[in-house]
Amino acid sequence: MITARAAASFEPVGRSVASARSFVRDTLQGWGFADIVDDAVVLTSELVTNAVVHAGTSADLLCLRSDEGVRIEVADRYPEREIPLQGTAINMGSPDREGGRGLQLCAALAGRWGVEYTPTHKTVWFQLDLPARAVGTRAAGPALPADLLPLADGRVRVAVIQIDRTGHITAWSEDAEELFGYPAEQVTGKPLTDLAAWPHTPGTSTGIAEALQLSRWEGSYGIRAASGRVTPVYASHLRVRDTGGEPSTVCLLVRDHERAVLQTPLRVPASDTSTTSEGQGTDPFEVFIGYPAPDDLDGLLQRTVERARDMLDGDSAFLLLATDDETELEVRASTGLPSARQRFARVPVEAGPGRYGSARMPAVHDDLTAVPGAVPLLNGTGMRSIVTVPLKVEGRLTGSLGVAAEAPARYSNEEALRLQFAADRIALAVESARLGELERLRRGSLNFLVEASDLLAGTLDRDQTLALMAQMTVPTLATWCAVYTIAHQASEPYLSYVLHEDEELIDGIKSLLSKVPPPDPVPTPGARVWTAPGEVAHQAALRSSMRSLGLSGGPTRQVTPGIGPTLATASAVGGETVVLPLVARNRVIGMLTLGKPTDEHFRQEILELAEDLSRRAALALDNARLYSERTAISQALQRSLLPPELPVIAGVEVEVIYRAAGEGNEVGGDFYDVFPIRDGAYGFAIGDVCGTGPNAAAVTGLARHALRLLAREGLSGPAVLERLNSAILDEGARSRFLTLLYGEMRPQEDGSAELKVVCAGHPLPLRLRQDGSVEPAAEPQPLLGVIEDLELYEQTVTLDPGDVLLCVTDGVTERREGARMLGDDGLADVLTTCTGLTAGAVAARIMRAVERFASDAPSDDMAILAMRVPGLHKD
Repeated sequence: MITARAAASFEPVGRSVASARSFVRDTLQGWGFADIVDDAVVLTSELVTNAVVHAGTSADLLCLRSDEGVRIEVADRYPEREIPLQGTAINMGSPDREGGRGLQLCAALAGRWGVEYTPTHKTVWFQLDLPARAVGTRAAGPALPADLLPLADGRVRVAVIQIDRTGHITAWSEDAEELFGYPAEQVTGKPLTDLAAWPHTPGTSTGIAEALQLSRWEGSYGIRAASGRVTPVYASHLRVRDTGGEPSTVCLLVRDHERAVLQTPLRVPASDTSTTSEGQGTDPFEVFIGYPAPDDLDGLLQRTVERARDMLDGDSAFLLLATDDETELEVRASTGLPSARQRFARVPVEAGPGRYGSARMPAVHDDLTAVPGAVPLLNGTGMRSIVTVPLKVEGRLTGSLGVAAEAPARYSNEEALRLQFAADRIALAVESARLGELERLRRGSLNFLVEASDLLAGTLDRDQTLALMAQMTVPTLATWCAVYTIAHQASEPYLSYVLHEDEELIDGIKSLLSKVPPPDPVPTPGARVWTAPGEVAHQAALRSSMRSLGLSGGPTRQVTPGIGPTLATASAVGGETVVLPLVARNRVIGMLTLGKPTDEHFRQEILELAEDLSRRAALALDNARLYSERTAISQALQRSLLPPELPVIAGVEVEVIYRAAGEGNEVGGDFYDVFPIRDGAYGFAIGDVCGTGPNAAAVTGLARHALRLLAREGLSGPAVLERLNSAILDEGARSRFLTLLYGEMRPQEDGSAELKVVCAGHPLPLRLRQDGSVEPAAEPQPLLGVIEDLELYEQTVTLDPGDVLLCVTDGVTERREGARMLGDDGLADVLTTCTGLTAGAVAARIMRAVERFASDAPSDDMAILAMRVPGLHKD
């Protein structure tokens, strides 16, 4: 029973043969009979050629679908009355003859075939039986070895997302939550564009908003998961409407490497040559490619190689595009070859001397086994004969198109001319599409580099810079990356960071790279191939496989569990690996290593983008190194300006709190010190140099060290400060005025402490008595570093048991919140609440009150020195 039919008529011109092949291919693919398409196309090609070329009449083509298979009829208007008698052997001629091969092919490929005659027509028909398969199966593929099947996870998850007419998410399935990490309530109501990283597939020109408006769409893009990483997905969109007429889009998404679950074969209607108006010529490009032509480069190239293979009845075909300098060709599309292994592989334009070693001239090889390596892309594929032709635009080489067959001596110069004619028709369209793709990639590259520069400029931390470098390259530029750093000119490269898009493989790659000598730190710009990781991974995987089979001795069960990670690591680093130098300030400071999984190659545009990124990353990494070194030096010098640990003074509690203003500063213009002078006597000081930062810290160091030296010479307090004043004035233009509270303390046997104090322009020290009263413990005197002749005097203060002496810098008293200031009175009010507290508790309460006085961070250095006499303990 006939379940479907399709018919077309073709004019008696040579291009009709290609149109007939396209018609049959598209029809059978539309019916879901992809497994018999190739046989049907070959037979149709021969029969239509007999009709339109040899018979010289138009050809009527009829395709009939039934439950048993497909019947194709080709009728011409050249009736033949030589009806073969039943039981008589049919002489179909020699296989080498130009004619008669169509019937021979029918006899060889078709399940049934025959010839029918009418007074005006002759019809040759053949029937191809469908392979056995389950009822209701729309399409079936051939049986394949397990290693050639599409890669999928243990469980394939299909995310179902529904989008309303405004582009907002209305439904989010459990598999979507599992794939991307967002619960439904978190994403419902949000635009899909907030999650989509568009586009993921190179050459995709349709935006996400436009794709959601199409009735049906398939393609690749990325979804930014809850972890922040972009998950490449393959999506199938179907636009529907509900009972109320409201349109929405149902999106099915799987991981990109599982695209076989959703992807459907590309079906493009063939050109209808029968409707061409009389006298109107048909575009040769459309005749070869079909109408409408794909609007993206990858689709155009793939259609080109399929049409070229069909045109010459080849077993495989490939198309390569030239680099900008025309020195190399890059594989961009192939059919009948392991495309995953060949894609983006590069070969030189001039592979050898002579005409046949150059891609700039057409070439025919009758037998590749006679010239091993003549076409490196076909090594190990079983192809014997090949014809290649160049693609040129205005005399410039833009690519190369090749068709190959498993049989030797399959092609002649005539086929080369036919293929060159087709290449000339498509060269301009291919170059135009390539330039359009390059422009889109360059715009994307500029945005990528701008974002990368902003991120790298936002940190001066070395470890964070290394992490940013890796996260920007994976998975945008590479599947995995490793960063080597070189500390000094003579040191060896050190593996500092490793990242893979699958976090479970990071440790395996890190372990593998640790066993491989690092790449040489060559300063030459550009990416260079590094084969060591792939070779070592292959050897490790081979050893693990042999051990798992028990070929190296020992129980198999003990080694089998380790084979999984080893093979996974080998597959992860088995593709192309390149190294880019990190050069900053004319020195190689490291290497950026990028890698692909097994049999994959880098695009030239990606390598150029990676080179630009490596230059920016190298400068950021070197800036982080210099900043770290300067910070370490600064912190070491600053720590040298701080006094050592406070001495333990019998009968006196001492506590200090010190805060320097400014990020990264440990010492500023404020300083303090408590030190022993001689037996039973201790010196203490708290001061404030004019200003903050390094210049003030320099005077701080001078003052603190001078105080210790002068005090231990046995000088009195006023004499110590007068000599310090002279030393500051001797600094000349670098000198700064200094406020200083200096005193000498001597604990007494009765539990009190005697203090001799000089207050040179500094905030007065406050004395807290046990009854809660607060009073100044000294009188103000001139500050240091302003006038030469100072007349200072010291005052004696006795701290009774339970008394507290509080000394602060002006950063405490001048703490501001708008127009309000803490001031001396505010400090005294806080101190009155500290009765009975230890020296440490007093200092902590003062600091807490200062911090709470204003919401902003302090802008001035602060120092608090609290001394308390607890008195004698009685048993």
